[in-house]
Amino acid sequence: MTRRILLADADAFYVSVARLVDPEGAGRAALLIVGGASRRGVVTSASYEARRFGVTSAMPMARALRLCPDATVVPVPWDACVDKSREIRRVLADFAPVVETASSDEHYLDLTGTERLYHDEPLAETARRIREAVLATTGLSLSIGGGTSKVVAKMAATAIKPAGIQIVSPGGEEAFLARFALADLPMVGPRFQERLARFGLVAVMDAVHAGRERLIRWLGPREGAWLWDRARGVDTSRVVRRGDNKSISRDETFMEDVDDDAELHRRLLEQVDRACGDMREDGLRARTVTVHLRDADFTDRQASRTLDAPISSDRAVYRLARELLARLRRERPGPARLLGVALSQLVREDAPAQLSLLEAPAPSTETEKDRRVAAAVDEVRRKLGYGAVALGRVPHPRRRTTDRD
Repeated sequence: MTRRILLADADAFYVSVARLVDPEGAGRAALLIVGGASRRGVVTSASYEARRFGVTSAMPMARALRLCPDATVVPVPWDACVDKSREIRRVLADFAPVVETASSDEHYLDLTGTERLYHDEPLAETARRIREAVLATTGLSLSIGGGTSKVVAKMAATAIKPAGIQIVSPGGEEAFLARFALADLPMVGPRFQERLARFGLVAVMDAVHAGRERLIRWLGPREGAWLWDRARGVDTSRVVRRGDNKSISRDETFMEDVDDDAELHRRLLEQVDRACGDMREDGLRARTVTVHLRDADFTDRQASRTLDAPISSDRAVYRLARELLARLRRERPGPARLLGVALSQLVREDAPAQLSLLEAPAPSTETEKDRRVAAAVDEVRRKLGYGAVALGRVPHPRRRTTDRD
């Protein structure tokens, strides 16, 4: 069965919401920048008119105002953005059996197998009706890309912005991607771009012409095979409805193997931070914490611990995850390729505690202070954005004794 994936990407989402919230102020400004109100802040988003001056997201506000001195700057209306994102999702759920919210302004839809439901209408026509319904309900414009995979749908939506629809037909993925640079592909960051450039790999077609075996020889089996697939539009990752998962997880595959305990603990803290934030946003708590480690030789290992009472604070989860990671590192020292954390046995925040009949649960170490800190962090981030609060520095773990010492 041919997959039919759409990405609904809200056009200049934060700018558009700011204009809806303040039609007399921000709504009248063509040159609009949304982000930190002070010159020491950063740009969250900019209107398309301001982007023509070179203003981009994550740019320091001071630089943005030097490029576009006549711009109006307003803070991000976080509460309204959350509400509008949920409104978009509710409309999309009327059209697709599975909707995955990738971010506030991006939602994947899986329409595979719905051809008879839509009387075999072209996917582009379905996308047009989706776009009209979202605009009528929320007042927000979408760009929609479609294809046989999530990566193709995302590239199509990005290329057709703003307010466009582009569907890549089955079999046309490689020809469609031929126009792009490798830097345009999701997950190809600056450091990876530098590695690719050393082999003369700049455009997507450079990778296609190099071939799979040569890419693997240059980049290794993991990155080489991954790049070969993405350059041809191959992406088997599923569209997953959030909330249907039996666990919430975050993991990171390192472009270069990591053998430093302090760096691994820092990466673990970042993953715990994001996983716990997603869990609390869904009103959930977890009884089981699992740390997953993939060694340089592709050996997968994991360690888990189940508590007698569910927890949700970053501090409590990280304390437990740090112990699990230390155990894995003691058992088998060496470079790591991947590190991840998973939160499972999820329950609603107000659910009564249930003891496991299959194992002896460990006592929970979450304190009232942990919960208050987590709630305060969530509140600040709702108002000021995710980057407004960073968790504390990771203490350097006790150095491991090896034969080299």
